[in-house]
Amino acid sequence: MTEVTVAQRIALALQRHGVKVIFGQSLPSAVILACEAIGIRQLSYRQENMGGAMADGFARVSGQIAVVAAQNGPAATLLVPPLAEAYKASIPIVALVQEVERNQLDRNAFQELDHFALFSSCAKSVRRIITADRIDDYVDAAFVAAGSGRPGPAVLLLPADLLREKAPASNRERRSSFGEWPIDRPRPSEAVIRAAAVSIAAAKAPVVLAGGGVASPAAAAAIAKLQDIAHLPVFTTTMGKGAVDETHPLSAGVLGVLVGPRSLGKHTLPILQEADLVILVGTRTNQNGTDSWRQVPANARVIHIDVDPQEIGRNYEATRLVGDAAATLEALCGAIEQVDLSLRRDSRGGLEKRIAAAWKTFENERSVFSGSNGSPIRPERVMHELQARLAPETIVVADASYSSMWVVGQLRGRTAGQRFITPRGLAGLGWGLPLAIGAKLARPASPVVALVGDGGFAHSWAELETAVRSNVPVVVIVLNNGILGFQKDAETVKFGGYTTACHFSPVDHAAIARACGCGGAVVSAPGDLGKALDLALTERRPWLIEVVTDPSAHPPISLFDGTLDRALASV
Repeated sequence: MTEVTVAQRIALALQRHGVKVIFGQSLPSAVILACEAIGIRQLSYRQENMGGAMADGFARVSGQIAVVAAQNGPAATLLVPPLAEAYKASIPIVALVQEVERNQLDRNAFQELDHFALFSSCAKSVRRIITADRIDDYVDAAFVAAGSGRPGPAVLLLPADLLREKAPASNRERRSSFGEWPIDRPRPSEAVIRAAAVSIAAAKAPVVLAGGGVASPAAAAAIAKLQDIAHLPVFTTTMGKGAVDETHPLSAGVLGVLVGPRSLGKHTLPILQEADLVILVGTRTNQNGTDSWRQVPANARVIHIDVDPQEIGRNYEATRLVGDAAATLEALCGAIEQVDLSLRRDSRGGLEKRIAAAWKTFENERSVFSGSNGSPIRPERVMHELQARLAPETIVVADASYSSMWVVGQLRGRTAGQRFITPRGLAGLGWGLPLAIGAKLARPASPVVALVGDGGFAHSWAELETAVRSNVPVVVIVLNNGILGFQKDAETVKFGGYTTACHFSPVDHAAIARACGCGGAVVSAPGDLGKALDLALTERRPWLIEVVTDPSAHPPISLFDGTLDRALASV
């Protein structure tokens, strides 16, 4: 290899790992210039918080470890929120963060900050490269940290002066590529797998609860096979949405907090509560995924499949199947086929009828809203119109809070592995649009629709310009109710009133979109929704549809059952 700088060596290492896009803002400049020189595209965000979320969305959809870059100091601090989301949601990102020059360390140099302390709580690994002869070693270590075990962010700190140095040729050239995740696919022993299969076959009423760890194509295919051959009803958490085909007769939808009046979960939850065996797959058993840990029956046995051994048994004592979800499920399917499944087979017909009845009742109960022609428009009607245009390849992205609840609770996935992306690691507002931009870059041929509220969307308006400049044709639906919906409703339930922060001044979001070069339209009549969606999905440019929605509308979550939904609960 001819003599290159450290920055060029980093770019070549990224190329070796299959990196084709880096989310950055021209810093570290030496690295970005080197990347662009060899064909690695820079997707230039407007703000680091949003750039990190773009990398998150890209990693979730592409199956590749995403790369984001930032300047030291204030720019680096803005990477903390999206990296924290990725850390909690188990999404692999490598962050390249510039530092002050090495001879300026600990001298109060301009924008100097303790980046080790900054990223220690939101990254699996934080390392600083200090010598030019270890570049490939450190880049490889960052990718391995991000994509192995439980995935998550890894941060590589790059002193500015080091990037300009010449990188000596290595006498042991590295050739491995670690750009796709998971890097390793461990699985439990045959004995453990067989014991689990025997337990499933012998159980009277087993169920599966699948989390975000089952979102990959391989894991989705494996759990679909397990669902069918073992005759198992499958629930998902919010992050697990899309792991199974929700039109399958044994798919019972999303649970978690979505169990209030006019929800599917209100009618399917008893199936879980009557279970004598609960098979947890790729879930952290967190608060939202279990409705404050109330849904897994106390007298049920638990089998827990997870790549992170510390998550198994955190909240429920369980039979431990430590391993990659896809590899473990594939092995479990093989073992299941070797045991007597007559008990499971005999109960399937009754289960299918029960689940079908739940879906039918749910459709009937929500039709008062999903079929409403009233104005302001109900979000359920928006979801009804989107459902009619939902192809198996469509990717639906949601912002945090109510937007996530509308998407996972009102849309029905049409195939195993369909992507519904929600920021549920930490559930910070504003990430809907940047997640959608990252998802569209990862899968350009797929329609990508982002659902956001007017409160959360205010965090990320500027990235509309990014979508236009970078030619990323996403469709954004803004539910404009003029309030912070969840904040207002939750404060009302908990305190009997709400603060002055919950109401906004009127904003013409469509005008903002048009000013950035996007298509933009305001919809205030339900009959215009379909036409607006058809136009936005047909035109190959960024589009924003602002829907004037009912400020009293809220998803059917458990917190409001008997409080805001007191009247509904008594019906």
